[in-house]
Amino acid sequence: MNHVKTTLRPGIWFVGVPIGTARDITLRALDVLASADVLAAEDTRSLRKLMDIHGIPLEGRRIEALHEHSKETQVARLVARAAEQSVAYASEAGMPLIADPGFELGRAARDAGVSVTCAPGPSAVVTALVLGGLPTDAFHFGGFLPASRSARQRALDDLGGIAGTLVLYESPKRVGALLADAAERLGADRQAAVCRELTKRFEDVRRGTLGELADVYTHDTPKGEIVVLIGRADMRVVNEKDIDQALHSALTDMTVKDAASFVAESLDLPRRRVYQRALDISRDMKRNDESD
Repeated sequence: MNHVKTTLRPGIWFVGVPIGTARDITLRALDVLASADVLAAEDTRSLRKLMDIHGIPLEGRRIEALHEHSKETQVARLVARAAEQSVAYASEAGMPLIADPGFELGRAARDAGVSVTCAPGPSAVVTALVLGGLPTDAFHFGGFLPASRSARQRALDDLGGIAGTLVLYESPKRVGALLADAAERLGADRQAAVCRELTKRFEDVRRGTLGELADVYTHDTPKGEIVVLIGRADMRVVNEKDIDQALHSALTDMTVKDAASFVAESLDLPRRRVYQRALDISRDMKRNDESD
């Protein structure tokens, strides 16, 4: 591909790069990478390889690393340079700031009054939505959920009632555990899709219910980058009066935790929401007993 070297104004230039196939990069992104005074990347090796593929020379420039372990000191240095020079930042793959340390760079630049702009490009989130076969009119990106099972289950409880397709990133080693927990907390019959190696040679999209996919990936550890899609919740309307009545009845002979779990499962509601209401009602019931 051709690229045009031009003069860029000072500031932070976020650059979208391919999620797999190198030719998915835009012409504008190539121009920015060729022209920026300073280059920064989450993964310096992947950016150098991409520039080599497209014939963009460094011309004396050094690619600065900006990752989770370096961002505290590196962000300040890059923002200071961006006040006088053009600084191009690229994620390891896809759009910067999406599950990426570039967020801190953008926020610090804006706080310092430094210009921030973007040369947009591919995104694994949107690509998975296009290929996954689940509704795309509303979606929620949840990024990577916590690694520990208890924290992951709490996160799934919070996401369970969202009226849109859920989009999650996950490592190949944990995708089976994620799907099993999602089947347990969100319902085994909920539709889902596992998208793997998007835009690459071995791109694969497997669709089914959470229960079906959990059975597959519990015994089969895939390779490559993973995006998990989970279909929207069945938004059955349950008013607060119904919840309160069910909790009052359950709390007469159950603990707060057990009552919340029972009512949440009975009414198909997120456990976290019901538990908070159960705590309030339990406290009210105790105060009434004490006043009597």
